[in-house]
Amino acid sequence: MSGPSSYVPQSGVMRWLDARLPLPRLMYDSFVSYPVPRNLNYAYTFGGILAIFLVIQILTGIVLAMHYAANTALAFGSVERIVRDVNWGWMLRYMHANGASFFFIAVYIHIFRGLYYGSYKQPREVLWILGVIIFLLMMATAFMGYVLPWGQMSFWGATVITGFFTAFPGIGEPIQQLLLGGFVVENATLNRFFSLHYLLPFMIAGVVILHVWALHVSGQTNPTGVEVKTSADTVPFTPHATVKDGFAMMVFLAVFAYFVFYLPNYLGHPDNYIQADSLKTPAHIVPEWYFLPFYAMLRAITFDIGPIDSKLGGVLVMFGSIIVLFFVPWLDTSRVRSTSYRPMYRIFFWVFVVNAIILGWLGSRPAEGLYTVLSLIGTLYYFAHFLIVLPVLGLVETPLKLPASITEAVLGRQRAGSGMPAGAAASPETKG
Repeated sequence: MSGPSSYVPQSGVMRWLDARLPLPRLMYDSFVSYPVPRNLNYAYTFGGILAIFLVIQILTGIVLAMHYAANTALAFGSVERIVRDVNWGWMLRYMHANGASFFFIAVYIHIFRGLYYGSYKQPREVLWILGVIIFLLMMATAFMGYVLPWGQMSFWGATVITGFFTAFPGIGEPIQQLLLGGFVVENATLNRFFSLHYLLPFMIAGVVILHVWALHVSGQTNPTGVEVKTSADTVPFTPHATVKDGFAMMVFLAVFAYFVFYLPNYLGHPDNYIQADSLKTPAHIVPEWYFLPFYAMLRAITFDIGPIDSKLGGVLVMFGSIIVLFFVPWLDTSRVRSTSYRPMYRIFFWVFVVNAIILGWLGSRPAEGLYTVLSLIGTLYYFAHFLIVLPVLGLVETPLKLPASITEAVLGRQRAGSGMPAGAAASPETKG
């Protein structure tokens, strides 16, 4: 927590406003004087990057909605008209489409960073849970947005994914009909998905506010996993964190701009530039790339498990792969927060990262032969990481010695970089 406010109004107008609506004080305490650990690295800049991309997606989405026609006879043409006829429409459309991909790139790095540095551990369980809720809302928003261009992959992706709800006995078909607005993907479906796609980003923004609030209550973690002990362990958010965040944002936005201006369709699927046709099924129906790991796990279950048939089993595995994230704070039994001090777990963590990437590749392959076998192996390891590795390794692993404070870790790293002996700073001569 940041402690008492140090904000001092600099004018009569600001004093008047501060006494009635202390918004400047809130901004100052949150983004200027707020103390952050002095050893944060660039992995911690993706929270700010995600905030920027949420704003980009909302603003471009609002303008695109002004020109989009949520009608099956007009949707595909309206998207093409936005690109060709609307002033700067091509840039808005490509910023929005590529922005979704970069949003997920940033959120996946953000999640992996949280897993690596133990950002979910006590007292930050609620912070982590809110983050998983944001991730779920992002997935729902992206899926519904993918349907709006009304291309071949949009139509058939919606048909396949909504069809999985029928795997749930009794309640599956009513849920599917509620989503579709009928019995098949049609005009009512497009209207519902458009409405929800427009609404959900504002819900994400609301949960993000709660996420930031929870962060400010529990305090920021850091690469050592050691909690802040004294004021020497922290620095003001501005300029230390803002400069680092600003530089990372510029680099990330530069790569984003390259895709928008030079490779605008690279991350999309070619079939989605063909108007939806219910009589022509694409050879391979795949979702956007950021859903592919979960799609691979969905298709990995090709056999019945007792009374659970393969279709229901696949759906349960797909939803379970997200639900298990909610329980990570309690599945990890290690008393050490950061993976930097857990040499055995570090190996398993990077195997988990590679496994997730391979699952993404398998999700883009046909569901047949060796691909299905590899998907099953990858799925088993995904769940084993959370349900076996995290609980068991935390009990048996001997971690490295933790630094006494963040300051000690920073000074120790500086001495190591300069070649100074580790015990030099502890000597009376160095202290003097």
